[in-house]
Amino acid sequence: MRTVILQTQSNQILHLRGRFEKVLLQKVKNMWWQYLLVFIGSLLFDVVPFPFPPAFTIMVFLQIMFGLNIWVVIVVGVAGSILGRYILTLYIPLLAGKIFKRSKNEDVQFLGKKMKEKGWRSQMVIIAYSLLPLPTTPLFLAAGMAKIKALYIIPAFFIGKFISDTIAVHLGKYAAEHVKNLIEEALSWKSITSLAMGLLLLGALLFVDWRSLIQKRKFQLKFKIWK
Repeated sequence: MRTVILQTQSNQILHLRGRFEKVLLQKVKNMWWQYLLVFIGSLLFDVVPFPFPPAFTIMVFLQIMFGLNIWVVIVVGVAGSILGRYILTLYIPLLAGKIFKRSKNEDVQFLGKKMKEKGWRSQMVIIAYSLLPLPTTPLFLAAGMAKIKALYIIPAFFIGKFISDTIAVHLGKYAAEHVKNLIEEALSWKSITSLAMGLLLLGALLFVDWRSLIQKRKFQLKFKIWK
């Protein structure tokens, strides 16, 4: 008798689970264009060659506005971010060759070679950096200018990005139930500090003489980097 009851309960749970998955799938199908907005928004936020608000801000905004499934938003948003960063690494070498002097491009390429020589340690640095609430634009700008293959940097970036965006989107959903709160959070000291750090890192990438720093242990700034 007990076995029959347990079997019945198990069948009921499986039935309810099947119905829930069917309803969830139907809801995702009906709201496909909203998820497309998440993908495009995340891509646009991460394809630009200068520090920009993190992509999770647009994920949180659209998730709250349309009441989207939070896990689908995270998966779709991270996919858009990765594609945006990949595109950035493809076009930035062409852009850098036109606006920066040859010496600056060679300097960053030297930095990229040193980063690759670190092996697994550089991968851990990429993961750790991606976990921080800092713009990853300087990281991919350096990789693109150094002509490092995207496959070398994206797997580690994906791990850090997925974890950090999962935390950020869940926190954003909890804290920003209204658009007004989201806007206030976007203008908070944390957001401004993050943007300032991103600009500082970008400035370090462009104006520090990395070859002198690494080879001679001599810190130098070069501001004449433009053609």
